[in-house]
Amino acid sequence: MPLTALYDLPAPAKLNLFLHVIGRRDDGYHLLQSVFALIDWADTLHLERREDGQLIRHDLGPALPADDLCLKAARLLQTESGCPHGADISIDKQVPWGAGLGGGSSDAATVLIGLNRLWALNWPRERLLALGARLGADVPFFIGSQNAFVEGIGERLTPVALAPQFLAVLKPPQPLATAAIFSSPLLTRNTDPVIVAGFLADAKALAESEQGAVNATAGTVRGFAGHNDLQRAAEGLCPEVAEVGRWLQARFGNSRMTGSGSAVYARAGAGERPVATMLEGDWPEGWVGRMCRSLDVHPLAGWLG
Repeated sequence: MPLTALYDLPAPAKLNLFLHVIGRRDDGYHLLQSVFALIDWADTLHLERREDGQLIRHDLGPALPADDLCLKAARLLQTESGCPHGADISIDKQVPWGAGLGGGSSDAATVLIGLNRLWALNWPRERLLALGARLGADVPFFIGSQNAFVEGIGERLTPVALAPQFLAVLKPPQPLATAAIFSSPLLTRNTDPVIVAGFLADAKALAESEQGAVNATAGTVRGFAGHNDLQRAAEGLCPEVAEVGRWLQARFGNSRMTGSGSAVYARAGAGERPVATMLEGDWPEGWVGRMCRSLDVHPLAGWLG
């Protein structure tokens, strides 16, 4: 029997372990280098097949824009595949937007992965990756389903293994627009490029010096190498970003902004439990936060060949 619905599909967020702006293309797009890490803070989507070809979104939490990236993803897949089916797309939105956590891109990727199965298209991962690149720079990462060293404008992915860790993530009320950050005079645009092998070696050396022993396998990223070139510009637009950073620094001894949004995170430990933690109510009113675990792979990684 054909599938008629898929429920409880996760759309996990990501963190940027670093984000360097290394130049700009002739068309104005900035060239980036970053490591994207999946975390277990996620939205949940439900997909139900329609036979009338309509694509309808239902917001189970906060109201999303009328024509959001999920609907654009579903429409693109429907058009490119010639599929006659439609879908009801229900979204339980938990990951805050304007945070640099990639929530909207992850939702779109989960829609593509889920509808590929619900509509029995059985497209391979490479074909969905091409669609994702047309939707946004972060979408291919979530379709790729692995933590990755990211280059270009986000389209060049090199899978990397990330050491499991706990991460404390906090966001102030104000979201940040990516365009405003990239147009800021405070933005650094000429960080020297790094190579994957060099980054892995530096991160491994940092881990060994921090832990006092060699406990990272070859090719595993551990530690806090690099920086976020967007953070200074973001703090100029939203001083609360710096305030969140100071709050995390005082509690965990480290902090860094993720992506181009206003969320800041801190390493909270590895192993079975964090060395320090935080609970809702610990932080000022209006902030949103969560203790997160890193993920080895996307929960839907096995759905694509």
